[in-house]
Amino acid sequence: MLAPAPTHSPAVAEVAERTLLAASDLDAPKLERVFAAIHQHDVDFADLYFQHSRYESWSLEEGIVKAGTFSIDRGVGVRAITGEKQAFAYSDDISLAALDEAGAAVRAIGRQGQSAVAALRQPIASRVLYSSNDPVLSLEDAAKVALLTRVEALARRRDKRVVQVMASLAGEHETILIARSDGLVATDVRPLVRVSVTVIVEEGGRREQGHAGGGGRVDYSAFDDERLSDYANRAVDNALLNLSAREAPAGTMTVVLGSGEPGILLHEAVGHGLEGDFNRKGTSAFSGRVGQQVAARGVTVIDDGTLDQRRGSLNVDDEGNPTQRTVLIEDGILRGYMQDHLNAGLMRAPATGNGRRESFAHLPMPRMTNTIMLAGDKDPEEIIRSVKSGLYAASFSGGQVDITSGKFVFSTSEAWMIEDGKLAYPVKGATLIGNGPDALTRVTMIGNDLALDPGLGTCGKDGQSVPVGVGQPTMRIDGLTVGGTS
Repeated sequence: MLAPAPTHSPAVAEVAERTLLAASDLDAPKLERVFAAIHQHDVDFADLYFQHSRYESWSLEEGIVKAGTFSIDRGVGVRAITGEKQAFAYSDDISLAALDEAGAAVRAIGRQGQSAVAALRQPIASRVLYSSNDPVLSLEDAAKVALLTRVEALARRRDKRVVQVMASLAGEHETILIARSDGLVATDVRPLVRVSVTVIVEEGGRREQGHAGGGGRVDYSAFDDERLSDYANRAVDNALLNLSAREAPAGTMTVVLGSGEPGILLHEAVGHGLEGDFNRKGTSAFSGRVGQQVAARGVTVIDDGTLDQRRGSLNVDDEGNPTQRTVLIEDGILRGYMQDHLNAGLMRAPATGNGRRESFAHLPMPRMTNTIMLAGDKDPEEIIRSVKSGLYAASFSGGQVDITSGKFVFSTSEAWMIEDGKLAYPVKGATLIGNGPDALTRVTMIGNDLALDPGLGTCGKDGQSVPVGVGQPTMRIDGLTVGGTS
């Protein structure tokens, strides 16, 4: 039997071993022989990533179940590293024969000669951030449909102008085991759920929509009536707000970002530029700037994968390293980057627990977990009152960023014009256009109301998607370009 996992009780480690190894007649000695075969060539490092996942989704529209899916995915990824080069092979067949074949493929990257392999050993113990309960099994199918039916009823009850409601639910239960040629063995069991609701309202021939929802590393029991009512109310209120919204003006103006969900702008415009691979290659706007002032004083940005039950949190990353709270920018000074194993070694920096992959069929790379700007000392109302004329952005519907230049474009889903220190009227069609590093230098006020997003975020990079979280307080940015329709 392999050593206990660093992040769970021995019982959970036994579940991972039983699910991923014992069922395929694998054990520690056999894995050590696979590593020995890979290291017949001189490679720097090798790892095996075993994964078993169960996923389901349900969607309801107009009281009818429109779709229901269920899938089981299972496989192993095998990687070898030599210098900057990686060789990777994967198989959906977890067996010694498949491991031997994949190992023979990846060891070709190695130099002539042989390298050492450590015996698999017990890793250092760590914390437990979430339960190992399987969300898929936490409710009967009929109860899952009933949950969505409740959301729909709550939304319709909110306002008679609601003409259409679409609700969805998704759950995942993932078991992983990572074995490395340096001897480390790590396991994790990861639940993940989300509920979302979209409503369409109509008045005077005009239709608008609103969206809300949430989730995290919990099971479906988290979605009680209070929480479902909150989702439904927020979706309806957002749609009704859009009914009265005017066309947004365009120009350079002061922008106030709301707390919580607007942290997606921080994630895209700044976070990706602080991932190790972009900086090692010199393609980030932040490359080579550690120790320099890259943001206004008072701006502190962290990536924290250790928050209990948050969507972006992990007990260990997908390379077996414990996640951590990494300070990226401190009081405006760049302190470091998010690192995986490969880039940390090449940059002679410590790994930060940010090695992530979409599945066993993908290579790990440095990725964000929960990226957050810390709170300041200003009252949010004081920040609004300080603005003579500008835009308040409460939430976004999407955006994109160029990592090399830092340029970004974000579309708002809820925005207001500020006039004489007050929210005057809602607007639609507003987009924020700017440069991430430049925008950080234009932050002039930071609120004391730090909040996290509701737990729906998914980040894409190089064709891989992983769950993430964001957060920030209310903040004022001066001189930002707003694209509008009037």
